[in-house]
Amino acid sequence: MGREIVNVEVDDMLSESAKKLPLLSLNHVSFICKSVKKSVQFYEQVLGFVLIKRPSSFDFEGAWLFNYGIGIHLLEAAENVPDKKEKINPKDNHISFQCSNVEIVIQKLEEMKIKYVTALVKEGGITVDQLFFHDPDGYMIEICNCQNLPVLPLSSCPLKKLQNPTPNLTKSSLYGNKMQCKKEVEALMLENLAVEMMDISI
Repeated sequence: MGREIVNVEVDDMLSESAKKLPLLSLNHVSFICKSVKKSVQFYEQVLGFVLIKRPSSFDFEGAWLFNYGIGIHLLEAAENVPDKKEKINPKDNHISFQCSNVEIVIQKLEEMKIKYVTALVKEGGITVDQLFFHDPDGYMIEICNCQNLPVLPLSSCPLKKLQNPTPNLTKSSLYGNKMQCKKEVEALMLENLAVEMMDISI
């Protein structure tokens, strides 16, 4: 007996999701790896991540790293690691990091003899540089200056204020507003980002 399929309008679905899910941010991504030691070395030396304490109750080999407001969790399980992909395919699954100077990262990859491919995205007079490479297990990483592209929702997107917001954080001007104008949305999202960056730097 299958589940009943219910057609829901996209706007209604997004609105209901915003009401019911008090999400705050992306916490971490998790990768199964053949060697925690090699993967930790890669994420530390290539991407500048820092090892942090993980729960001592874990009875399996792994490591937690953190930087740039996001965590990377590594789990060692050699038998479950997908076969490493030799070809770098920008359309493959990947994690992406924004960067203010892609050329510096390219120089570092060349010094470390890490294979990479580059791509350009052009949109409305804006150019975005993309850089793709693999970690030791073949998981793809992108470095880009995607911040050059404005974030423009395709529909009005009311963001509801959380019932119990994090203490000591400045209220965002995005919360509780329903915006129709894309330029207004872009300006407010940039303002919100600036506020969050100030909070992080304190």
